[in-house]
Amino acid sequence: MPKHNIYDQNGKKIRVRMCVACRQSKPKSLLVRVYKTLDGRVFVDKNTTSQGRGAYICNNKACIEKSQKLALLQRSLKTNVPKEIYEVLLDIE
Repeated sequence: MPKHNIYDQNGKKIRVRMCVACRQSKPKSLLVRVYKTLDGRVFVDKNTTSQGRGAYICNNKACIEKSQKLALLQRSLKTNVPKEIYEVLLDIE
C-alpha cells in the first residue's frame, strides 16, 4: 500500500488495497475481495463486509488468470482455492 493517504474531493480518506496478482495499489472499491472463513471455506465477497482472512484481486481476466496459474490467492489465504471461485470471479468481470 502507498505510504501516503489518498483523499477524495470532499476530504474523505479513500481505502486502498493491493491486488495479489499485479501488486498495484488501487481503491478498495475497484477490487474484488475473496475471503476464507474460520472453517476453511472460500467465498467471493461482493460487499467487502464479511469476516475472515481476505485477499483482493483486480476485476480483470489477466489478473484472475495469473492468480490461478501461480496460486496467488491460495498463498494469500493460506488454503486451497476451488476452481469454482475463479469461475465466479470471471463471471463478475
